[in-house]
Amino acid sequence: MAADPRIRASDDDRDRAASLLREHHAVGRLTPEEFSDRLDKVYEARTLGELDALMSDLPGIDLYRLPDASMHRHHGPIPGGASPLSAMRAQGGIAHGHGRFSPAWQAAWGSWFSVSLVCFVIWALSGAGYMWPLWVAGPLGAVLLGRWVTGSHPQGSRPHREPRDGHDQIGGSTPDP
Repeated sequence: MAADPRIRASDDDRDRAASLLREHHAVGRLTPEEFSDRLDKVYEARTLGELDALMSDLPGIDLYRLPDASMHRHHGPIPGGASPLSAMRAQGGIAHGHGRFSPAWQAAWGSWFSVSLVCFVIWALSGAGYMWPLWVAGPLGAVLLGRWVTGSHPQGSRPHREPRDGHDQIGGSTPDP
């Protein structure tokens, strides 16, 4: 609900309301006729109160959240747990979405291991006396190990970000309790 329903709605407010209606229509909360009727009224709305009235019988959803942001992730020890390690164990293992045991790091180490293994197999089958695979596995492994120890992220991955909270469904921030 808007703080003052008489405040004039902006184009962004109307577009956000239209996006919300599209989402509700996509999941089956609105029939095609209801969606079309409400969409027309959204673009005719002049105030935030009119937009709120069009959305009042629909549950609030946050368009800014990513699909996986709705899944609850527990960061830190579980209450009553003895340590962060026991918290990891209780959450189903060590593989989390971020950190040193993330899927991105597992993929990076797995790639290094696979390339190194292929090089050593080729070397072993060729019968060459010179251990040239060390020139492949050594430097790549050293760089990967250095980045892993310093906490740098593998290329293409990003650290986990918390979802944005404190926004209502039409616009503006909600006051903190």
